[in-house]
Amino acid sequence: MKKIYFAGSIRGGREDAGLYQQIIVALTNFGEVLTEHVGNAGLQETGEDRLTDSEIYRRDLDWLKTADLVVAEVSTPSLGVGFEIASALALNIPVLCLYRLQEGKRLSAMISGCPELEVLTYRNLAECIYLLRQRMM
Repeated sequence: MKKIYFAGSIRGGREDAGLYQQIIVALTNFGEVLTEHVGNAGLQETGEDRLTDSEIYRRDLDWLKTADLVVAEVSTPSLGVGFEIASALALNIPVLCLYRLQEGKRLSAMISGCPELEVLTYRNLAECIYLLRQRMM
């Protein structure tokens, strides 16, 4: 079974937590999602309370090292997601970025300009799920 590391903003903003949850549900059709907690609506911008920052860092990097694929929702800018993407690239793990088109906003050139990243742009959840299914099958 394919192991999928899902990356989405936590401390950078939780406005898309519901969207993350729906994407994670869709991804479970294609493998085991190692980071399902990212879609948890109860997880606030302050992050996880029961673990130290060092423990979260080590746990997440351990998960990342076992992943076959990283799927990163990059619509909400996040230092952590950027770090996870760069780490995955350094580990030669394929990265699929999902970017929701938004009026007046543009995706970071460090993501859109990177030839090692695959970026899927979408307008709404239905289109995102459709594109994921097309890509993952």
